[in-house]
Amino acid sequence: MDKFLIEGPCKIKGKVSVEPSKNSSLPILAATLLFDQPVVIKNLPRVKDIDTMISLLQSLGSKIIFSKNKRSVRIINKKKMKTFANYSIVKKMRGSFLVLGPLIAKYYNSKCSLPGGCNLGARPVNFHLEALKKLGMNYNLKDGYILAKSKGRLKGTIINFPKISVGATENTIIAASLAKGKTTLKNCAIEPEIKDLTNFLNLAGAKIKWSGRTCNIIGVNSLKETEYSVMGDRIMAGTFCIAACLNKGELEIQNIDPKIIYTELNLLKKIGANIKTKDNKIFIKGPKKIKSIKNIKTKEFPGVATDLQSQLMVLMCKADGKSTITENIFENRFMHVAELRRLGAKITIKNNKALIEGNTLFKACPLMSSDLRASIALVLAAMTAEGVSQVDRIYHLDRGAENFENKLKKIGVKIKRLK
Repeated sequence: MDKFLIEGPCKIKGKVSVEPSKNSSLPILAATLLFDQPVVIKNLPRVKDIDTMISLLQSLGSKIIFSKNKRSVRIINKKKMKTFANYSIVKKMRGSFLVLGPLIAKYYNSKCSLPGGCNLGARPVNFHLEALKKLGMNYNLKDGYILAKSKGRLKGTIINFPKISVGATENTIIAASLAKGKTTLKNCAIEPEIKDLTNFLNLAGAKIKWSGRTCNIIGVNSLKETEYSVMGDRIMAGTFCIAACLNKGELEIQNIDPKIIYTELNLLKKIGANIKTKDNKIFIKGPKKIKSIKNIKTKEFPGVATDLQSQLMVLMCKADGKSTITENIFENRFMHVAELRRLGAKITIKNNKALIEGNTLFKACPLMSSDLRASIALVLAAMTAEGVSQVDRIYHLDRGAENFENKLKKIGVKIKRLK
């Protein structure tokens, strides 16, 4: 099992290009199941979660033709596709469940395994299922599979999500694109990745319009052949911004629209970072002294992203003074705290709130990753620790961070992968 050796402390400086968004690519790839015509998806990240989704599409009957650099794929669906999403693939990644919506919309039936992915606590799929049921899908659960059918084409309706859910919003938008009539979705998630999905679908002939958290969809009979390029990864952009702040670093971060992480950039300005933006670039210089923030709260977009919570916790460990972080999205997203304590962090957990002492001098030690973002946070912490740290179970990181260690090497981090 691969691991990292990281020698700290490191001061980073240079340029880094952010990879395409994994969280945008996955629903777009799932949505290609709606098409009779060929589709080209460009600017894909080269990470394991994308490989998993590609494998799932191939198992359903899609023909996948890669470009030489594997950044782009041409997808051609068979006239008669399979509708069985096998547990052996779906268990690897939660995003695999996004094939349910297009399969039921296009082929009127599906046998889809319940999903896997990072262990972030209970992330029920009932919001997905109930929304699709309102569109006309009938389902039951048997042996860990959702057995779903519809009596012909789905029918548009009004759906009010009881709770904001990124995955349920994506699955329902994809399905409603081919539904008969008008669908109105209320209380939607409005993450930039979802807007990227609807931009893709609209380019292919879908009729989707937004008004705040309400999404109006006029169903179409079919989607046309199209090419689409995926947006940059805002979470990785935010990660590199935080990395620059940890030890008076200085970075130019490329291939990202600064507007989609303005909340996090404003937060980093409060801790003392010097930030300038231009076109698709962010110029950031870390502060001489990191100011603490009394209460950081994760929230659905446009709030502070939960996927940056663990990285921000590392930053607050180094801040001058006490701070708190409240996790409002996932109930099991403090699993990295035990590992940060091993480095010397003084963190107290009370329900969904972390109380952080600050002014921590990290000392190198063996570390173990628990999920994708936690593994990235541990790498950031090890970069600031005195001595050589070993980070185990980095397969979590490989699921969603492209070529991470090589990017870090280029900006001054002493990091080595061991097989």
